[in-house]
Amino acid sequence: MLAPMEDVTDESFRLICREQGAAMVYTEFVSAEALIRDIKSTTRKLKVNDAERPVAIQIYGREADAMVEAAKIVEQAGPDVLDINFGCPVKKVAHKGAGAGMLRDIPKLLDITEKVVKAVEIPVTVKTRLGWDAENKIITQLAPRLQDCGIRALTVHGRTRAQMYNGEADWTLIGELKKNPAITIPIIGNGDITSPEKAKEAFEKFGVDGIMIGRAAFGAPWIFREVRDYLDSGTYTPLPIAEKMALLRRQIHESIGRIDEYRGILHIRRHLASSPLFKGIPNFRETRIEILRATNLDQLMNLLDATEKRLEDINTSELL
Repeated sequence: MLAPMEDVTDESFRLICREQGAAMVYTEFVSAEALIRDIKSTTRKLKVNDAERPVAIQIYGREADAMVEAAKIVEQAGPDVLDINFGCPVKKVAHKGAGAGMLRDIPKLLDITEKVVKAVEIPVTVKTRLGWDAENKIITQLAPRLQDCGIRALTVHGRTRAQMYNGEADWTLIGELKKNPAITIPIIGNGDITSPEKAKEAFEKFGVDGIMIGRAAFGAPWIFREVRDYLDSGTYTPLPIAEKMALLRRQIHESIGRIDEYRGILHIRRHLASSPLFKGIPNFRETRIEILRATNLDQLMNLLDATEKRLEDINTSELL
């Protein structure tokens, strides 16, 4: 599954990931408060395309009434699943008591979950973390209580809020959830799934029902195709360079079409900066900086054309 990520999992990227083999995709997370105030930049995130289904819309907030009202608005947008974010670690969310901040107020977290489940007809799921910090890894106690609230699946990121995205994800407690006979809902694991091999290990070692891929998909939506092939057949063939570059160009064009040239390029920079496609190119630093500083489409496409040529030359020399 494609994890929900702010400024990343827009409609275009979700659709590409589905085409590349993702079994399910999640929207950017949506602020309940902004949604009920009808903030246009937020309500736009509710748009889903039938071609990307199954798709989940994820909401976050710190007050039950607002979350319930937002959930009802989301339901009208027609997603397949409504997901509650109790895992976002960023300061502007968690320190206001939303996202992973809810892990410091479990009664309120459970109250919100139960009320949201009762407020809508569509399935409700939760995404959270192991706990607030290393001294408060509470997920094994929390999961049964969330299940009792009526959620239909639980996704766990194998880090605490204090870890942010640092260190290695710990899947041990995720595996413990699967060993608990009282847990009957699907358990989805998240964190450090960066290759088909790690995806397969997660299924085999920890017994999860699903895996969620986040940062490893930046600038690399083809990771879902590779994982799918590896799980199905035990092998995978990387996409040709030209097809990978075509996917990046498609993201750029669709981002510009959705917003405008300047802001569309700004939006896509995270994918260009993180794409593994550009790693390992000798003396690439200056070109990479130029790519990230490009402000118009022609300039950016010329840089990508030159980069593709370099990649093809490297690939040819390696084959020889």
